[in-house]
Amino acid sequence: MTHKQLKKELLSFLEKGKVNRPRVVVMPDFFQDRLIDINLDVACFSQLVTDVADRKGGSIDGIAQTDLRGGNAVNTASALAALGAEVALIVCTSQAGFQQLKFHLKQARVDLSHVKIAGKASLTTALEFWSKYGKANVMLRDLGSLEEFGPADLSESDYALIESADYVCIFNWAGTRKYGTQLAEAVFGRAKANGKGKTYYDTADPMPNKEKLPGLIQKVLQTPKVDILSLNENEAICYASLFSEEIIRNEQNLSFEALAMEAARVLAKHLTARIDLHTTAFAASIAKKKEIVIPALKVSALRATGAGDAWNAGNIIGDAAGVSDECRLALANAVAAYYLASLDGAHPTRQALTKFIENAWQE
Repeated sequence: MTHKQLKKELLSFLEKGKVNRPRVVVMPDFFQDRLIDINLDVACFSQLVTDVADRKGGSIDGIAQTDLRGGNAVNTASALAALGAEVALIVCTSQAGFQQLKFHLKQARVDLSHVKIAGKASLTTALEFWSKYGKANVMLRDLGSLEEFGPADLSESDYALIESADYVCIFNWAGTRKYGTQLAEAVFGRAKANGKGKTYYDTADPMPNKEKLPGLIQKVLQTPKVDILSLNENEAICYASLFSEEIIRNEQNLSFEALAMEAARVLAKHLTARIDLHTTAFAASIAKKKEIVIPALKVSALRATGAGDAWNAGNIIGDAAGVSDECRLALANAVAAYYLASLDGAHPTRQALTKFIENAWQE
């Protein structure tokens, strides 16, 4: 498919009069985020902090900061709703956090009736730095009650919702530190046994909980419970290195993106799930006998945090609509690019995304 044909298919899908509205359950994290745009590299900022600390404290002015909704599940839900999906959230937060959640999603078609009120909210301070790869984020997290969220927190009403969904999505495995693997086993297991939909897994960075990785791989990733496994570069390399020593040996020989692609291929050989890889340069979808790669749209990125969540929403919408793999990846790339370039970090509607693609897509 040519670049021009792909753009035509994508725009044709977005401009259809009848909107596909998949029913999507998304869980389990909501973070109250503070985004801090350092606008420096790590070395320069480190020196600034050192200078202030050496004079026994003080201020560093001119650091742009924004309070916003956070959490992989909630960000993905917001993007899905903007694109027309029927979304239900199963997340845990405090009572005050629930009020914040309602405020952030007041414009969205998201069912909040399954939100769990817990003792402590989840909080993140995300520091965005310049790096050799562009903008990079370092997230300082207080997991709150999410750390202990697990199958025991789910009711039969929750499971009925899960069984009726077209897509059941779990995010942030490492954030559910104690029972993350059990949660995926229970939810995906129930969806497969009694449900009708697909299971979608994006674990986010697994390294904060790396000692439990073998159990996750054995009990979840290596089973038929996962239909689609979504990964970024770091996550793909992390998981693949547990299956192949070649990944570790090639760290010095391949570019970061090329190594991530090799890692995705390794995972496709060892897991039953379709591997969907999103990077700053391209997106790829790999199954046993099929491999599709689509370049990312080039935009001036105004943020680094949240792009993967927007990408997942576009990927799910494209998958639900049954468009070609090329169109699905192009759609996901476009949703992520729109979010990255948005002044206020908005997620696009179908109409807004159509205009964006017409302007941003280079023939």
